[in-house]
Amino acid sequence: MLAGTGFLTDNERIFSQHVQNRLLPDHTYSVISGGDPLCIPDLTWEQLKQFHATHYHPSNARFFTYGNFPLEQHLKQIHKEALSKFEKIETNTAVPAQKPWDKPREFQITCGPDSLAADSSKQTTVGVSFLLPDITDTFEAFTLNLLSSLLISGPNSPFYKALIESGLGTDFSPDVGYNGYTREAYFSVGLQGISEQDTQSVRDIIDRTIEEVIEKGFKEDQIEALLHKIEIQMKHQSVSFGLTLTSYIASCWNHDGDPVQLLKLGSQVARFRQCLKENPQFLQEKVKQYFKNNPHKLTLSMTPDDKYPEKQAQMETEKLKQKVNSLSPKDKQQIYEKGLELQDQQSRLQDASCLPALKVSDIEPTMSFTELEVALAAGETPVQYCAQPTNGVVYFRAFASLHTLPNELRPYVPLFCSVLTKLGCGLLDYREQAQQIELKTGGMTVSPHVLPDDVHLDTYEQGVLFSSFCLDRNLPDMMHLWSEIFNSPCFEEEEHFRVLVKMCAQELSNGIPDSGHLYASVRASRTLTPTGDLQETFSGMEQVSTSPAQVKLMKRIAEMTDLGPVLRKLPHIQKHVLHRDNMRCSMNATPQQMSLAAKAVEKFIRSLSWSKKEQEPLCPYVVEKPAPGGSSVSSHVSGPRVLRKLITDPTFKPCQMKTHFLLPFPVNYVGECIRTAPFTDPDHASLKILARLMTAKFLHTEIREKGGAYGGGARLSRDGVFTLYSYRDPRSTETLQSFSEAVEWAKAGRFTQQDIDEAKLSVFSVVDAPVAPSDRGLDHFLCGLSDEMKQVHREQLFAVSREGLINVSTKYLGVGKSTHGLALLGPENAEIAKDPSWIVR
Repeated sequence: MLAGTGFLTDNERIFSQHVQNRLLPDHTYSVISGGDPLCIPDLTWEQLKQFHATHYHPSNARFFTYGNFPLEQHLKQIHKEALSKFEKIETNTAVPAQKPWDKPREFQITCGPDSLAADSSKQTTVGVSFLLPDITDTFEAFTLNLLSSLLISGPNSPFYKALIESGLGTDFSPDVGYNGYTREAYFSVGLQGISEQDTQSVRDIIDRTIEEVIEKGFKEDQIEALLHKIEIQMKHQSVSFGLTLTSYIASCWNHDGDPVQLLKLGSQVARFRQCLKENPQFLQEKVKQYFKNNPHKLTLSMTPDDKYPEKQAQMETEKLKQKVNSLSPKDKQQIYEKGLELQDQQSRLQDASCLPALKVSDIEPTMSFTELEVALAAGETPVQYCAQPTNGVVYFRAFASLHTLPNELRPYVPLFCSVLTKLGCGLLDYREQAQQIELKTGGMTVSPHVLPDDVHLDTYEQGVLFSSFCLDRNLPDMMHLWSEIFNSPCFEEEEHFRVLVKMCAQELSNGIPDSGHLYASVRASRTLTPTGDLQETFSGMEQVSTSPAQVKLMKRIAEMTDLGPVLRKLPHIQKHVLHRDNMRCSMNATPQQMSLAAKAVEKFIRSLSWSKKEQEPLCPYVVEKPAPGGSSVSSHVSGPRVLRKLITDPTFKPCQMKTHFLLPFPVNYVGECIRTAPFTDPDHASLKILARLMTAKFLHTEIREKGGAYGGGARLSRDGVFTLYSYRDPRSTETLQSFSEAVEWAKAGRFTQQDIDEAKLSVFSVVDAPVAPSDRGLDHFLCGLSDEMKQVHREQLFAVSREGLINVSTKYLGVGKSTHGLALLGPENAEIAKDPSWIVR
């Protein structure tokens, strides 16, 4: 039942699933591959075995390798370990072509109500989808993917102007744009958060917009911005570059397309430019062919039904009742015995000695250090320079401290960050600004940050991080855009602000089914550290929750008819952020680009003002902490030391709080947080290994395998909060009991040296994960964390012992040892309702 239960949690997923099932109804895409809860009971053991034997077979597989190891050795090992042990079979798993329709089709479906919606009367979603050609036609697929972006991406695109700015809804419908994961691709566009009576209006707007695009086409700047995006994506290096490529080619290759052809992006772009040159109407003709004159068109509308969850549960119950009633007493006895056997197998220790494994001794004892140079720009602003092989791309960051910000403005900081680069600046309106950002950069983002201190749990830095990157030729233009945003941001565009607020509120609401465990964890840590409290204000349930006692922020703002009072708060935040006081910058670029980078950042900083007056820190407890630097402190950082303004609160008293957020989901998200030790404390290393150990050797079995949750485990964050969590969990208080049992298991030391070594290997796989050239030096820039400090932590991880793990389990995790916070997101719970220690919202 797992797949079905999770599927029913998320209205966006319900809509997307129905689009695919109904647009491609003739074959495999007409079913839910993860399992429909009403169909799962009909599956027999023989069918499951047969399906597995046919589909999960080397004859039906594609092999990917990526890296700089010799390919011959890989191929030999694949043959020896896998292929030689199987006979080739004819799998017959090719997906047949979908028969094209001769006329459009329409369907209406229902879903559960969204209690987080800004307007309860506007919860309808409508989308129009068109079937496109086979994805193995690589150039046609490339062209239609580009066309899709032109139609829906950013405020200059036709569908954004026509749909998002119509005021009818809150955001695009789910899965908007080009979908190339099925054999035949498809394109979808629509709106969510609309009134049911506006369904026809949205459909009319979509038809009208298609006609206008056929008539007018696209501006050259829009096409150039998109091609620039492809160019910068080809140069930008991520740590998952190989995996990203395999994901990009997997669908096409699985359907027997040519993966090599797909990777020749440069030639695809050149051919696309040639087609446009030869035929200026090239894209308009595609719109006419695939959207106007395409009878294979699906219109799907989805409306909420208050009884939807109950109806689904009732149908499942009845289906199971039918199954049970059809069983003989002998069948029931056999199922019961099989259940006991399964329970026994789940509880039995597995012999992992047959698996290939690294040893802790295989891990490098020392890490490689990154050379950094710090210099003062415009006399006072520290800039960190990190020379890296960035492939002709320059990466810029700035961090501005928020230690002077009044408390009443704190909740509005995420909104300020979200809209700052989207409302216009200087002489550019918001459309022109968006166009310049796309033409000259790889994106410009602004985000609130809470950075914990590495020594004290009650000390932290709060601020705003500005990030962007560009091709080296566009660096002056990118820095000029930042100057305009800092010096002349536009906060007068109330109508577009309203559009952005609605989209922001909708995204937060939609994010809970996928990230409920993170919201639960942030809420659970709220009363444990000042960092946790601010994290909840910036990104927790305070931003999205709809508790009856307090109408929360984003929902309240999205419902306001006059947004003027909120808009007028943004310049007040600007006064504390958008100047050169308490700012630091960083540049990652190739050595050859560093001179250009230094000039560009110097010019940018000189363009900024100082704050009008020396603002007193709002919090009286501000401490200046120098980051590691200078030859006496750090061998890899040269230049002056950066002073960070940290906030500390010696009056903070951690306390326990247990909160249950009532949400209309059939599953729960559970978080329990415990205040432990800061990063530099040797106990932190033991707790980090312990979290991995508890996850792999106890919590996974109890919460996922036995409890039926999608996932669960333990983790330790840099702020010293130890978190136990579960995700899409049919249980609630039982899972909290499993958390307690996990602690007792750890305190009793019921694990082996092999278990500890596996946990260390797992932790080091994260510690030693590759760092992209764009991100090297980032820990030092943001948190003042030097490579020497990381090396000490590394040695502490190596030194973690069985005794140390038992000690930290007893010292921090047991009841009464440290302060715990608990949070639960999910349906009504009779047990919690009668327990006065829980706050129900």
